[in-house]
Amino acid sequence: MATAIAPITGMLRRGLVLDLSTAFGLGTTFGYLWWYGFHLPRVRARDSYYARIENERATEKA
Repeated sequence: MATAIAPITGMLRRGLVLDLSTAFGLGTTFGYLWWYGFHLPRVRARDSYYARIENERATEKA
């Protein structure tokens, strides 16, 4: 007797590959966006702020 539901062989593997590739792709993309779009500009702003303060202290002492 034939079953009414088709076997699901191969569907799990395709779904897993699609899910993993989407997760890695989106994770990498948003990681790069956060790193280069938010983190590095904030670090540069912080470093320039502290460099400016240090330059002001050095000029006051001299």
